[in-house]
Amino acid sequence: MSFFNKGGMRVVFSTLLLAALLTLRINWPVETYFDAHLAGYANLVLGFIVFALSASLIVAVLSFLYRRNKKLPAAKNDNVLIGLRNIYYIVLTAAGLTTLLGFWDIDLKTLFTTLSIVAAAIAIISKDYVSEIISGIIISFSKEVNIDDYVKIGEQKGKIIDINLTKIALLNEDDDVIFLPNNKVFSGEIVNYTRREIKKVSIEFEVLTTSIQTVEELESDLIRSIREYEAHIEPASYNLKVVDIRKDSLSLKFQYVLREINRELEREIRRKTIRRVVNHIKPNLPVKP
Repeated sequence: MSFFNKGGMRVVFSTLLLAALLTLRINWPVETYFDAHLAGYANLVLGFIVFALSASLIVAVLSFLYRRNKKLPAAKNDNVLIGLRNIYYIVLTAAGLTTLLGFWDIDLKTLFTTLSIVAAAIAIISKDYVSEIISGIIISFSKEVNIDDYVKIGEQKGKIIDINLTKIALLNEDDDVIFLPNNKVFSGEIVNYTRREIKKVSIEFEVLTTSIQTVEELESDLIRSIREYEAHIEPASYNLKVVDIRKDSLSLKFQYVLREINRELEREIRRKTIRRVVNHIKPNLPVKP
């Protein structure tokens, strides 16, 4: 991995910017140009900028080293990188609030001592939000779920595309982005299809008994319809299972096992299978008098 990629350039840029700002701060102190009152405000702003750049530089260096160690491409993120980003946002927000309080000459120790009741009330009111943030950080650094994992959380199923401070984003099979609260994910039951390496695909559908000749014929037709994908499917894994028999219809489940987990390929085969079911049963539908 070359140093002069996106991550390496970010480290270089942050370092040069921070060095230039510190040089200006040392050689041209704001007290020379402003009175004591305005100089205090200027120092607060400069202090915040220096802190933000320093934090950004630390995150950039850690991210660069982690990417180089894991050999991750610049465009790909994983849980650790997202966790570092979320921690940076939290620290930056805290620094921003501290800077704002400094404009009113409010000492943090005095503030939290004298306003302990208010602080407690704020903590109670915001406990759900804080809990979401803590859950998000824990999830980010855990090994239970990762970016690009295909999971089922509650009734929602899809690929994890982002883990932010308060929510996890899932991309479902309809290409809808679903945001789930971190608390729900952290405390709920998760089925991680990627981690468990579940490669069996099941396609459920229902047909009228009058629309098919035999189950074996339909099974053979479905197998032929996806023959172009046979290099990706275990040859002896095809199975058309009868799930339920009703008065006028059958509930069926067509199953096969992929050689490797590939959600895009799975969606493509699923789509072709469903269309083949429709094309198979349509000529056999009874004609209304």
